[in-house]
Order: sequence, then structure tokens, then C-alpha cells
Amino acid sequence: MTDDTNTTEIRRQTPTSSKLIYLGLSLLLSLSLIVLVSRESSRSLSSSRDRASTAQRNPFETLTLQARAALVWDIKNQKALFEKDPGAVLPFASLTKVLVALTALDLIPDTTVITLDKSFLAEEGDVGLFVDERWTLRDLVDVSLVSSSNDAATAIAAVAGAIEANATSYDVGRGRFIELMNKKALEIGMMETRIFKESGLDAGSGQDGAYGSARDIARLFEFVLQHRPDILSATKYAAVKNVSINRLPHTLKNTNPAVDALPAVLASKTGFTDGSGGNLAVVIDPAIGRPLVVVVLGSGYDERFSDVAAIAEAAERWVASGR
Repeated sequence: MTDDTNTTEIRRQTPTSSKLIYLGLSLLLSLSLIVLVSRESSRSLSSSRDRASTAQRNPFETLTLQARAALVWDIKNQKALFEKDPGAVLPFASLTKVLVALTALDLIPDTTVITLDKSFLAEEGDVGLFVDERWTLRDLVDVSLVSSSNDAATAIAAVAGAIEANATSYDVGRGRFIELMNKKALEIGMMETRIFKESGLDAGSGQDGAYGSARDIARLFEFVLQHRPDILSATKYAAVKNVSINRLPHTLKNTNPAVDALPAVLASKTGFTDGSGGNLAVVIDPAIGRPLVVVVLGSGYDERFSDVAAIAEAAERWVASGR
């Protein structure tokens, strides 16, 4: 009887135990699902926060540019803050004139008198120069850079080249000067650059007057800023008044209409042809002693200015964040 009674009690307890086990498993499964959903929600929220944080940390990530190539070069830290195809070889147009100025001032004294020959004034564009007007090289450099005068660039190249070659022919002088421009470009590390015409205008037969990369232009501006900052000093102003040796007054209007809107601009140079599109290179100093070279190549005529403005704003925020 004792054995039969114990067996009956065990059988009576079994259904109750099964219910408890089932309930425990159900609770465990529910908890597991809650934990899983919680983890996925946390991951999603964390990912969203990471993306927002990244955008906040790097303002360049949100840039949308029309330029085919762009570069922001941090001179102090020797690194690129932003790049868009910086090695692409593209036409320079009038950005070439910065190299004209550097090459000429290395060849002859800045007080050299240049008399404007009629042949010098045959280039495209007219900023009000006159035949037989006389200029010092230094003042004519400002004319070529601020108002982007093709006539001034031609005069500088022809005269400086003729003096260096000891030639009487201005055509010989221009040819020699272009050789020296290419040599200077290689000396300062503009490895993709080739010059065929000192003004940067089309050289004929579909040949661009000058071409190279955004990286080359950044190197050129850095070199000039460090070794001959006077070359670019007038280009930070919206307009410059100048007087030739003949006492003829000239107001040089900057070809960058947005130059005054840039943060602490140190230098500016534009370039445009139908083949090159809109080019613009500037040096800004958003913090004292933190010069940045900003270059855009292959943008639109107006869009080059908005491209650089957007880049400059991003650069300001980058520097302000302590980077």
C-alpha cells in the first residue's frame, strides 16, 4: 500500500511541474526577445548618432561642388583637409599668370621699366592699357594679377624673356620665357604642369595654354606665399588704384567679385576660358597663422565663386573645432 500511495502522489505532481517549466520557458523567451529588440534599437540609435557626429566633426563631407577638381591645403600642417580629384590634369587658364609673375621677378629687377609694344595689346581682353605706356615690372604684375590682364602678362613675358636671352625679338623673348616658366614649375614641384602660352589662353589648334592639377596650383601658391608674398599682396583687394610711369591713372578691378566676402583672404586669382571652365585659387587664414590654400578647377563661370565660398565656410568650421 505504501508503494502504491507514493506512486499516486508523484503522478498527481507531474502536471503541475510541467506547467511551471512551460511558464519559465515562456518568460525566458520573452526576456530574450526584449533584450534583442533593445540591442537593435540601441545599435540603430548609436549608428544615427555616429553619422550625425561624423558630419559635425567633418564639415567637408556635406559639400556639393560643381568643380571637377578641388583641394584645401593646410600649409602649416602640410596636409590636405579636403580633396576632390586633386591630381586630375585640367586647363589652368589665367591661374598661369601667378607663375608668370614668379618667373619674371626671379629673372629681372622689379624696377625694370617695360614699355608696352603694340603687339602686346593684341591679346583677348582690354583693361585700359595704352601703346607706349611705361610701367615698372612690379606694378605691371599687379595689373596682370588683379585685373587678369592678358596684355600685361604678354608684355612681362616678352620683355623679361628677351632680356634673359639677350634678344631683340619679342617673339624670341616669349619663347624663352615659356621655357623658363616650365623649368620653374618643375623646380617648385608642379609635376603635372605644362605651359604653352604665358597668359593661359588657348594656344591654338585645340591646345590649352597651360594645364596641370589642383595640387600643382596649391604648391605654386604655397611657394609664392612663403618666398615672394608681395606678388599676391594686391590680389586680396576688391580694387586697386595704380599709376603708370606716364602718370596715367588706372583702377584695377579684381576679377574675383567675392573676394571681400572670404574669411581673412590673403590672395586670390581667377581663371576662365571656354575650355577650362571656371577656376579659382585663394589663400585664406581663418585663424591667425593657419593659412589654407583653396583651389577649384573646372567649375562654372559663377559657380567657382560659390564653390570656394562653401569650401571656405567648411574650412572655418573645421579650424574652429580645434583641428
